[in-house]
Amino acid sequence: MTSDIKILVVDANPIRAAIIEEGLCEAGFSAIVRVSETNGLVAAIVQHDPDVVVIDLENPSRDALADMFQVSRHVRRPITMFVDQSDATQIEAAVEAGVSAYIVDGLRKERMKPILQTCISRFNAFSKLREELDEVRSQLDDRKLIDRAKGIIMRLKGLGEDEAYALMRRAAMNEKRKLADIARSIITAAEVLK
Repeated sequence: MTSDIKILVVDANPIRAAIIEEGLCEAGFSAIVRVSETNGLVAAIVQHDPDVVVIDLENPSRDALADMFQVSRHVRRPITMFVDQSDATQIEAAVEAGVSAYIVDGLRKERMKPILQTCISRFNAFSKLREELDEVRSQLDDRKLIDRAKGIIMRLKGLGEDEAYALMRRAAMNEKRKLADIARSIITAAEVLK
């Protein structure tokens, strides 16, 4: 982890924010921006474009966690959240909201670097899993389209499954398009011609 990482510190309490900033500076981070409000957090993240977000809330409210949902939905970033007290429901809500590291009663400047490293690693691991899941879903959707289009060709041209697939594959190669795109075109044409 390099020290050129840009960190957005969100804390309404200037004393606690100073502890975070001091810990980050001692850990070798210098690109630190502080905001004191959680309201408009998405806009602040877009404006400052940080690599990591560190949020310190004494006691996270339902509204604060709702804000985290907005942040994770719109601007995916590793988020570390420090809280003074919590319960299982709040922890679960924070994780669902996209918080990568949820630290209860652990705000100490000497812990900032390992906490940030853990936060970033966990965020990257979840991002990779999300990308892989999206890819598998996309492949499954493409497979369903191809099978549907193949069924249309089999019915309209009286071909077997392998022949219908070969026809679609040939069309894809001739047009330099993906097989799923050809399948979409066949399905669209069949719906228009109903």
